[in-house]
Amino acid sequence: MNARYARSMFRTGTDTNDVKMEDVLCDFCLAPWIDTLPFMEGHQGSHICGPCVTLAWRATVIFASEPPYTDIPACSCTMCLEQRIEPAFDSSKREAHICRRCVKMAAVMLERDVDNAWQRPER
Repeated sequence: MNARYARSMFRTGTDTNDVKMEDVLCDFCLAPWIDTLPFMEGHQGSHICGPCVTLAWRATVIFASEPPYTDIPACSCTMCLEQRIEPAFDSSKREAHICRRCVKMAAVMLERDVDNAWQRPER
């Protein structure tokens, strides 16, 4: 398997030597990447879709408390691969986490993409 895709989620039967856009799945909800669904790529081929960034924004930015996060254990972020002690969004489908820093970076990148209409949620 190609090292770049070591952590990626793919449809069953994907040829890792010929990965197509629709073969790539969101690491958080398992939605396939299609033209109308904004996607953000992290390290080692990890991906998060726009709807999951929206959920993650609400969980880690809007409704998260301020530091210190004494009750939140450090988790390894699926997107940046770092262990961070800060609010994180967890997938309900598989073992995947995104730290608040990566959520904020994904939000900036998705907003800058003129091909989609993703916006940060207010609530």
